[in-house]
Amino acid sequence: MYICVCNAIRDHRLREAALRCDGDAREVYAWLGKTPQCGQCLDDADDLIAEERALTGVAAELLAG
Repeated sequence: MYICVCNAIRDHRLREAALRCDGDAREVYAWLGKTPQCGQCLDDADDLIAEERALTGVAAELLAG
């Protein structure tokens, strides 16, 4: 699914980038070499980034524990 239509960023790419780059959606977009255009996706992108980081943190805790 596309999260950012303007930059053709799909959810799986944003999830991967969220684990490699700290910061909010704007910073993750910059890491991907993109710039938000219309900005309508930023709230959803921030939510998806937070979700991925939370899920990964939980998975890492389970594996370590």
